[in-house]
Amino acid sequence: MGWESDLRQAISEGDEVRADEVAARALEEGASPKEVLEKGAVPGIYEAGRMWQEGTYFLPDIILATEAYKEVMKRIEPLLASGDLSYKGKVVIGSVEGDAHDIGKNIVVALLRSASYQVVDLGVDVPLPRFVKQARELGAEVLGMGAYMTTTMRGMAEVVRLLEEDGLRGGIKVIVGGAAVTREYAESIGADGYADNAAEAVELVDRLLGAV
Repeated sequence: MGWESDLRQAISEGDEVRADEVAARALEEGASPKEVLEKGAVPGIYEAGRMWQEGTYFLPDIILATEAYKEVMKRIEPLLASGDLSYKGKVVIGSVEGDAHDIGKNIVVALLRSASYQVVDLGVDVPLPRFVKQARELGAEVLGMGAYMTTTMRGMAEVVRLLEEDGLRGGIKVIVGGAAVTREYAESIGADGYADNAAEAVELVDRLLGAV
């Protein structure tokens, strides 16, 4: 196994230049964009996330790994979009207003894309009305929100309220997660589901959309 382990390592170590070079080499050697995503990019960012959770990695390490992952995605996303892909559903996702943490969200995005979902990543510190606006304009079937701090997670309840106000709530499944969020909180605000980790998030979306 050549480029797969090279790409995983480059991303997990936060080597942006090498990650892009390896992704380019993989494509030249005949790997599909989906393979580059599933066999290199996703495992690489997942490994960085695991080390972050274990306390082996610190914030600067995670930022570098995230940048390396994003660099690879810049190369392969246009190819994924133009490929003959059939999507299981459309997901709009972001970290709520006031929250700049994105490693967990990035892993969820990566795994959802790997699982054949069309994902629109709104990024971090997303103004609450923007979640609703984007969900409406893009025809989202699932809206995902992440929060790392108890102070920011309260915005999730406001987004659910805004969806109801706009008459969109019935047609959109709302899922929440992040270090600050609990299953009890998700239930209290009327979310459709809560995921404790990225793999669970994919299973949750599959279940909510009947894609299993």
